[in-house]
Amino acid sequence: MPPEQVLDRVTGPRRAEADQLIEIHREISGFEPVVWAGRIIGFGEYEYRYASGHSGRAPRLAFATGQAKHTFYLVSGFAEMWPDLVEQFGKCRVSQACLYFTRLTS
Repeated sequence: MPPEQVLDRVTGPRRAEADQLIEIHREISGFEPVVWAGRIIGFGEYEYRYASGHSGRAPRLAFATGQAKHTFYLVSGFAEMWPDLVEQFGKCRVSQACLYFTRLTS
């Protein structure tokens, strides 16, 4: 599925922001966007294997844009590793491996 098809599910200002995110991620990663799991826009990929033996592939950089928020997929524990950086983002919510923004601008 082409990334545009995924992003066209979103309307209004968040759709325009998604186009900006595509360009930013493309520039940073050097990779073209690929759809993961039907809704995540990923750039590049890597293989992982846990001590348990579980393995798989994941995008190096990724985001998803929905009607309510943008979700950035990051490394697990990023907020504890870089708290000063997270503070600079302003109004956002964090989880173990995701960063959530309602809008890119305040």
